[in-house]
Amino acid sequence: MGHIKRFDHVGVTVRDLARATEFFVGLGLEVEGTTFVEGDFIDDVIAIPGSRTEIVMLRCPGGGSMVELSSFVRPDMTGGSPDPMANELGLRSLGFEVDDIEGAVAWAQEQGYGLVGTIGEYEGVWRQAYVRGPEGIIASVAERIG
Repeated sequence: MGHIKRFDHVGVTVRDLARATEFFVGLGLEVEGTTFVEGDFIDDVIAIPGSRTEIVMLRCPGGGSMVELSSFVRPDMTGGSPDPMANELGLRSLGFEVDDIEGAVAWAQEQGYGLVGTIGEYEGVWRQAYVRGPEGIIASVAERIG
């Protein structure tokens, strides 16, 4: 028997916490809460002494797993690839099921975010697109069809 009880959240570190929060709220996530975290607990867990982080927790409508957006107050953040491709090692996308893929993509484009590729269809079951949001974050939006 495994040790995992359930999937709780995925964490994403960003420079502009407000912009990243606006992006995910615009797609439909809801702010569960915000806080600052510092002290021995977080220093021990992440192995960065003297750290201070601002965190926004976002939840899908109706509950379930969450997205944790964090922005370090200290120490300074280190850069990553600004526009990573899907084959770059590491976390590449956060996937969400949507009711209206065209609406989600149109909203993102109105906000200045673009598609990585195009809207594709998989075996008459799913339509999916990668939307590149703030700081290179890719939101994979998919609509069940058929």
